[in-house]
Amino acid sequence: MIAFLRGEFVHKTPSQLNIEVNGVGYEVQISLHTYGHIQALKHGLLHIYFQVKEDGHTLFGFFDPIEKEMFVQLISISGVGASTARMMLSSMKPEEIAGAIAKGDSRQLENIKGIGKKTAERIVLELRDKIGKFHPDSNISPLINNTLERDALNALIALGISRQVAEQAVKKAMLVLKEPRAGVEEIIKQALKTL
Repeated sequence: MIAFLRGEFVHKTPSQLNIEVNGVGYEVQISLHTYGHIQALKHGLLHIYFQVKEDGHTLFGFFDPIEKEMFVQLISISGVGASTARMMLSSMKPEEIAGAIAKGDSRQLENIKGIGKKTAERIVLELRDKIGKFHPDSNISPLINNTLERDALNALIALGISRQVAEQAVKKAMLVLKEPRAGVEEIIKQALKTL
């Protein structure tokens, strides 16, 4: 699995980037959102989603991990492929997509090329509970602002704990620790004790 690529941006278009890493050139599909961030850069880092299909392997690159995470969430929806997700991220910022989902505004998503009414409604329905980390104004799944707390939350979710239970555990852990400089490991251990 390729998590990221750091290297020289050899050739850029609004939809594709060739990046050289230690003498090897990688062709990476990008969104307009990412292109806007890297347009003036000669080298840098892209967060990568590596898609393996019967007919080929494709690298999708993202300027920031939030955009990559939104891409992964979008392609988890039936009827939303990688090309459609990339089109969505080219039409709207990740926070704007999250805002539309949080408000249940499927009509805003329908304005994106390739997104019909049923697909837009499915995206809202299936992702509404998961978009708290993208959209701080969402009252559905509150964002934990502190980066360490967010990392601890993501680790707990990766362990199979539901988001709601994990959020409560992290909040309780922070009350017990009362240390602004508590490390991620300490927060996770304390959170696990509260479960």
